Amino acid sequence: MLMLAYRSGIFPMADSRDDPEIFWVEPHTRAILPLDGFHCSHSLARTLRRERFRVTCNAAFPQVIANCAGPRRGTEHDSSGDSWISTRIIASYLELHRLGHAHSIECWQDDRLVGGLYGVGFARAFCGESMFSLVSDASKVALAWLVAALRQSGAELLDCQFMTPHLASLGTVEISQERYVELLGQAQRNYAGGEAFGSGAAGAGVAVGVAEGLGAAGAPLALPVGFAALLVAAGSSSSSPGNFIAQSLTQTS
Repeated sequence: MLMLAYRSGIFPMADSRDDPEIFWVEPHTRAILPLDGFHCSHSLARTLRRERFRVTCNAAFPQVIANCAGPRRGTEHDSSGDSWISTRIIASYLELHRLGHAHSIECWQDDRLVGGLYGVGFARAFCGESMFSLVSDASKVALAWLVAALRQSGAELLDCQFMTPHLASLGTVEISQERYVELLGQAQRNYAGGEAFGSGAAGAGVAVGVAEGLGAAGAPLALPVGFAALLVAAGSSSSSPGNFIAQSLTQTS
């Protein structure tokens, strides 16, 4: 049901960490980050080149979602004290991760997890859910690596759900939900060779005939493969991964 919702353009939230219920969200406007429009500032490019963080993919998914669900009052990402990521939502995404549909990017300093993000990937789309940062620039570096890995994996759409000043500074733009559903359908059709999907309205015409695991479009987005390809591409160019990413992103910013 959760994957069906994402493929239809909607996603779940909860009112609080302890709320046993969830509700489905279909915003009027949607924030997306064009994969060729990531804004890599000079300071972020410098941070990437200096490789202040060791970056991994799917190495600590439970820890990432736990940090994202923690209280972050007064941070640059969230001014509220509670989290919409409930224990029920955490359990659901842990299962999605086990099935290969949910992924995380982690930033480390030594053996300490200091930042990261997670989301859901399918066909040629990735729906970013949340990110956290315990030290300056950690979440920005995680997002830069995500964009670079998605480009390597052939992704077309990076959904950021809601616009924030932090995301806007990195190149995120707002589009209508109608346009988002068009792009989402295109990302799925391009992956599946023309198979059609639902319209995105919760409870109305939602992905008729499509179930998880059916056909090519049911396959997870190969983000780990794209992440590995990113490391190979950096090595083949005799460059460090951070420098390779900084160069590739500044060329398209």
